[in-house]
Amino acid sequence: MIKTMYRAVYGMTFFLLILSNTVRAQEFNLVNKSSTMTVLGTSSLHDWEIDAEEQSGKIVFNDLEAAELGQCQVQVVAESLKSGKSSMDKNTYKALNTKKYKRIYFELAEVKESTRKGDGSYAVSAMGDLTISGVKKRIPLQFSLQIDGDKITLTGEKSLKMTDFKVEPPTALLGTITTGDEVTIKFTTVFQ
Repeated sequence: MIKTMYRAVYGMTFFLLILSNTVRAQEFNLVNKSSTMTVLGTSSLHDWEIDAEEQSGKIVFNDLEAAELGQCQVQVVAESLKSGKSSMDKNTYKALNTKKYKRIYFELAEVKESTRKGDGSYAVSAMGDLTISGVKKRIPLQFSLQIDGDKITLTGEKSLKMTDFKVEPPTALLGTITTGDEVTIKFTTVFQ
């Protein structure tokens, strides 16, 4: 009788611990149609921009009320990067070697600091692993995080050099038009 009662108590305690962890950890999926990611760059002819049309990913909070991030992953289909100019897109895909490397990946490695700004808004300083053309680099990233019910929005921008990822800046017209090495990625990523 006592053994049965102990088993019931231990079983109920174990169940409640699992339930409390499940309730606290919350996962949200990236909403492609509401998210934007634009890569801005320069060339010897004019400035340019290219948009990511296919993104996926998820964000997981260990504690949503405290905005305690556990995971964040974003993937971009490399050939969904579109400029509106097919020749520029072809040069981009060639530079990124999209026949071999189909996706660009970002994965959160750690949150360095998260500062509450009020009204569900936080300023986050983090480190993450960015993989472009098969080359993975750990990068610092600052972004704004907005929690609005079941909608999470990350907004920010990051400058980086293509050559850091072994991507040769594209050229056109037999090398007479050259692309600058530094690009800026601006993003508004929505999870729900």
